[in-house]
Amino acid sequence: MQSIHQTVLLNEAINGLNLEKKSVIIDATFGGGGHSLEICKRYPDVKIIALDQDKSAWEKAQNKFKNLNYQIYFINANFRDLDKVLEKEKVKSVDGIIFDLGLSSDQLENSKRGFSFMKNEPLLMTMKENPRSEDLTALDIINTWSEKSLADIIYGYGEERFSRKIAREIVEIRKNKKFENSFDLVKVIEKAVPVRFRNRRLHCATKTFQALRIAVNDELRALSEGLERGFNILKKNGRMAVISFHSLEDRIVKKFYKAKQVEEKVKIINKKPITASKEEIKNNPRSRSAKLRIFEKI
Repeated sequence: MQSIHQTVLLNEAINGLNLEKKSVIIDATFGGGGHSLEICKRYPDVKIIALDQDKSAWEKAQNKFKNLNYQIYFINANFRDLDKVLEKEKVKSVDGIIFDLGLSSDQLENSKRGFSFMKNEPLLMTMKENPRSEDLTALDIINTWSEKSLADIIYGYGEERFSRKIAREIVEIRKNKKFENSFDLVKVIEKAVPVRFRNRRLHCATKTFQALRIAVNDELRALSEGLERGFNILKKNGRMAVISFHSLEDRIVKKFYKAKQVEEKVKIINKKPITASKEEIKNNPRSRSAKLRIFEKI
C-alpha cells in the first residue's frame, strides 16, 4: 500500500530551513515522506536521517524516491530518541530538523488502529505498527482506568468541556460490556454529549479521540524531549521547523523557544506562526489547523 498523505506547509517549512549543499537534515516525523522527498529534489547532495515510529512508513513511501539521486536513511524510532539515533549513526550534529506533528493521512485512513472515529477499527491508537502486549493502548485506558483518570485526560489532552459526562458514561457502559472498537466509543460519546453539540462542524468525538491518542503515545512529553534533544545536536546557525496541529502542541513549542530566547540561544525566524493559504486549505482541509514555527540556533 502506497502513502496517500498530503504534506502540509511543504514549501514554507523547507524554505524556512535555509538549506545548503551537503546539509545534514533530520526529518523527525517521516510519515508519507513529503518533506524528505521535496528536499531530495531540491538538494540532491543533502543527507537526510528520517525517523518514524511506524515501521511501515518507509515501505509505503519509498517508491516516491526510486528515480531520485538521494541520501536518505530511514530509522524506525521515536523522535524523543533522536540523540541515541544520531550517536548510533555516528552523526555529531545537523544543519536542520523538521517536526511535522500529529497524524498522517495514512494513519487515519489505512492503519486499522482506531485513530479515526469515522472507521470501525480496534481501539489501539498506538503509532507502532505492531504493538507488543505490554504496550499501552486506548482499549487499556477505556476499559481499566478510573472515571477520574478518564475525565482528566479527556479534558487535559482533548480540552473537552464534557469530559466528566463522557468518562461517567464510559464507566457505566463497561460494567456490562467491554469496549472493543472505535464505534463502541463513538456511540458512548454521542450519548454523553448534549444533543445541540452532536452535529456541529467539529465532530463530538474529535477531542476525546485526540486525548486518547496523546495519552497512548505520550505525545506531549515526547515532543518536549524531542525539541530539547534536537536543539542540542543542532549546529550553530542551524534551523528547526515545527508544524503543530492543536493548541497543546503549539503551546509546548512556543514555550520551548521562548525559554531559549531568554537564554539568548535562538533567533526567531517568524514571530507569528505561518499558516496554510486559502488554496492549500481548499486542496487539503486538514491543513486548516496547522501552525509552523521556525527558529535558528545562535
